[in-house]
Amino acid sequence: MPTNKQRRVAAQRRLQRQLERRAELARRRRRNLLVVVTVLAVVLVAGAVALVAGLGGDDDPGAAAASSSSTSAAAEATAAPATTNADGTVGCTYVPDTSGNSNLVEAGTPPDPAATPATGTVSLLMSTSQGEIPLTLDRAKAPCAAASFAYLAQQRFFDGSPCHREVNAESFGVLQCGDPTGTGQGGPTYKFAEEVTPETTYPRGTIAMANSGSPGSTGSQFFLVFTDSQLPPDYTVVGTVDEAGLAVLDTIAAAGNDGSFEPSPGGGAPNLPVTIDSMTVVA
Repeated sequence: MPTNKQRRVAAQRRLQRQLERRAELARRRRRNLLVVVTVLAVVLVAGAVALVAGLGGDDDPGAAAASSSSTSAAAEATAAPATTNADGTVGCTYVPDTSGNSNLVEAGTPPDPAATPATGTVSLLMSTSQGEIPLTLDRAKAPCAAASFAYLAQQRFFDGSPCHREVNAESFGVLQCGDPTGTGQGGPTYKFAEEVTPETTYPRGTIAMANSGSPGSTGSQFFLVFTDSQLPPDYTVVGTVDEAGLAVLDTIAAAGNDGSFEPSPGGGAPNLPVTIDSMTVVA
């Protein structure tokens, strides 16, 4: 028969083993939770990268592969940043897009780029199948983009084109337009440099220019921001949408998108189809 002391020792050993098993289970739960959190973080980052990457669209999908060749890279023209003149105007450089993209549409180039106005604003009326969206371009903030946008509007470049992509994410809500082919790969036959700073942000009501992701690849595609959007400062902010225009955008956004661009770059065509009937320079 075991003594009381032996029974106490045996009980203590059983308790110690139970405590060790509980501690091991707790360690496993913490390890599994850490793995789940890490995976979720990677998925969220990848999703954000994919959504942002989708704002590039003025280059042909095959251009990226072609640009890896040193010969193609050397032949590709480079869009230089704007330079400021003594009279306050700026010199803009609009260079030919030699990527071989078959979706580019000839539209000439903005006139007198060496003396582009860098003060004041340009008012546009974007008449769409879902309503009128007044736009204001800021020449002081983005003189080259404002001049190009207004020029293309005067050339009726945007008329009859669809807004091909909508994104309805919590921290990224935009309607993307400006491609006359409606493919998401179209634009003019010229390109120019981005006009951004490290402080560039994209709050609700922003008009910003899309690009291919490479420096100096801004063209005609633009996006209208209806939700404060967390994006890297890589896209030229060219102006703003007024409250009446935002009301139209909110109606479009409320209908959502068809998910045709999921999982990458994200979003899809608007469920309420949006066609730019006309883009008119008002003042």
